[in-house]
Amino acid sequence: MSDRFNLHEDAERETTTINEIKKGVEFKGANLWILIFAIFIASIGLNVNSTAVIIGAMLISPLMGPIIGIGLGAGINDFELIKKALRNLGVAVLASVITSSLYFLITPLHEAQSELLARTEPTLWDVLIAFFGGLAGIVAGSRKEKSNAIPGVAIATALMPPLCTAGYGLATANWYYFVGAFYLFFINSVLISVATFLIVRLLKYPKKQFEDAATERRVKSYIAVFVVLTIIPSIYLAYNVVRRTLFEQNARNFISTEFVFDQTQVISENFALQDEEAIIEVTLYGKMLTDEEISLLRKKLTNYKLDNTQLKIRQGYQEDKSEETRLEFERMGESLKGDILENLYKKSEEVIKTKDDQIALLEKQVRAMESSIYPISDINSELKIQYSQLSNLALGDMLNQSGDTITYAVASFDKKIYNKDLQKIEDWLKLRTKADSLILVVK
Repeated sequence: MSDRFNLHEDAERETTTINEIKKGVEFKGANLWILIFAIFIASIGLNVNSTAVIIGAMLISPLMGPIIGIGLGAGINDFELIKKALRNLGVAVLASVITSSLYFLITPLHEAQSELLARTEPTLWDVLIAFFGGLAGIVAGSRKEKSNAIPGVAIATALMPPLCTAGYGLATANWYYFVGAFYLFFINSVLISVATFLIVRLLKYPKKQFEDAATERRVKSYIAVFVVLTIIPSIYLAYNVVRRTLFEQNARNFISTEFVFDQTQVISENFALQDEEAIIEVTLYGKMLTDEEISLLRKKLTNYKLDNTQLKIRQGYQEDKSEETRLEFERMGESLKGDILENLYKKSEEVIKTKDDQIALLEKQVRAMESSIYPISDINSELKIQYSQLSNLALGDMLNQSGDTITYAVASFDKKIYNKDLQKIEDWLKLRTKADSLILVVK
């Protein structure tokens, strides 16, 4: 097992690897132009929502060079290399953000697509990918035979898309996107550098020699301070990312499992986690929940590891409410439009092509919510007066592939019923439910 996991076998000479990494740190001439071209390609990919184009841009980009250089410099006590790598990384970041901002200022397409939205905030998985990607990158870079691992690391760690997203945020004055994307880039960069530092120390690369002991002690002190100032914030940030991701995962699981009611639907859910305060806010449409039901839901929070979490429920939006409530529902729908469209982007990318399509689809969703609750007891009683052989009736709305709402009626009868009567029942139900399209299914 020791031979199988031996990292020194097939390793390149340490000096050769160090020199290759130092060459990749520099950002001037061809390297800088290649980065700018790659940023343009990545920005276009994010703009048109093309995963293949984004992957191609990440393969072209030389952005990982200075990030690995920072980890190497810390690992071999080369403070000059750290400063050079930080300086070049700053140049690369500045060039990337300016380039992407220019593109998003001139492009006629200004909608944030799903590929771009995915880079607005880090998650637990981004943290893990960056760390293990950094480990794979430095191990592959230290081999005699260069494999396809380094291009794979460039794709997996996804350093360029967050910078392009930051450029989009700057161009559109959306500071939430700008800060969130930079946060994701920072987390990725720090964890790749930390992974490089750990592998360099594990492989015992030769440390830089100094002319006198005083200079060596001073440089080592600088590097120790730099490493501490880098690692401690990264651990804190990574901890917060992990904590928030787990909280949101548990909250979604809680809502999808516990908020299942026959005449009440969840139309909005929001999560907030700040310091020690955790809040789940749910907006309901349909029959109002009783105080006992709400109290029971709050007690069940502990079953989903949501202790000390506040559950806020907004409800009261029903068909039989006043004009004021109806207007409030419409205003709430407008405020929720961004969240709904984001979900629709992910689920219906082929359907939604333009802004007009998005608004039309949103309106269909709202109409579906408004018409999803039928007075089934009354309809069943009225129909049973006409057809005594009716034993059971169920009504519900469904969306077809085109996004249109179709009402389905599932009926069962104690005795056989003629086809002409089935047609009459279907026509009557369509008129009674005011459905645009209704299909009767006999069970």
